[in-house]
Amino acid sequence: MLERDARPADEAGLDPRGAAGGALRGGAMTIPVTERLRILTAVEHDLGEYQTGVPRWCDGCGDNAILAAVQKVCRDEGLAPERTVFVSGIGCSSRLPHYMRAYGFHGTHGRALPIAEGVKMSRPDLAVFVSTGDGDCLSIGAAHWIHALRYNMDLTVLLHDNRIYGLTKKQVSPTSPLGTKSNTTPSGSVLRGLDPLAVTLAVPGVSFVAQAVDWIPEVLHQIVLAAYRHKGMSFVRILQRCPEFMPGAFEPYVQDPRRTLLLRHERGVRPSAALSRVYPNTREHDPSDLAAA
Repeated sequence: MLERDARPADEAGLDPRGAAGGALRGGAMTIPVTERLRILTAVEHDLGEYQTGVPRWCDGCGDNAILAAVQKVCRDEGLAPERTVFVSGIGCSSRLPHYMRAYGFHGTHGRALPIAEGVKMSRPDLAVFVSTGDGDCLSIGAAHWIHALRYNMDLTVLLHDNRIYGLTKKQVSPTSPLGTKSNTTPSGSVLRGLDPLAVTLAVPGVSFVAQAVDWIPEVLHQIVLAAYRHKGMSFVRILQRCPEFMPGAFEPYVQDPRRTLLLRHERGVRPSAALSRVYPNTREHDPSDLAAA
């Protein structure tokens, strides 16, 4: 996970004018004015206020876990549904706005990011989430993906990566492993799968990059929460199971927790004691260290 603070000094808890302004101080703790106002005006919402419709994803589809994590983050942060927007492109992942009781824009293939940028530019006061898939974002939407990272607008981008095109019934995507057999590659794909994290980390100005998996809900929730709280573009790749067209793609990691490494830091993942017993491989991580990321 990589995170660089893209906020103005006063929002980051620093006083740009010295001790006299910018933040309210109490004892050893500094509370920025903007955060204090948020706490004082916060309204509690129930989880049901963000739920609508019956998800039409397949049984066992990782999109269900991602939807649950997003709804919990909205509740935990007290996001007003009328001030929250979910933007998507085309694909299984892009049905997510239909199941959120908030504003949504189901766009065209690969265009979720420029649509979301337009929403944020015209209404910077809104919380804007982007739900996109490995085909939608990394193929036809690749140019928008790279330049959205450069602009670093305040968006929470969730990349549902199941390594296959699911909605159109099994074609290879940019992240499909070498040799994947599909309707478009019956003899097996001839290209190595793209690593979206490696590409993202190479873009100048990127400020928040993380990876999660759909089968560890506690960690998924923590990462989506950290992504939302980050001021700037948050890019979260979520390894997501597709039992219909890519069964077993992540099964070695699901079945053997020792193959998973959890990176911990003060503003990121802090696994519970129970989770640490199941996933014992953890490591402290400096989110500002690009080489370590």
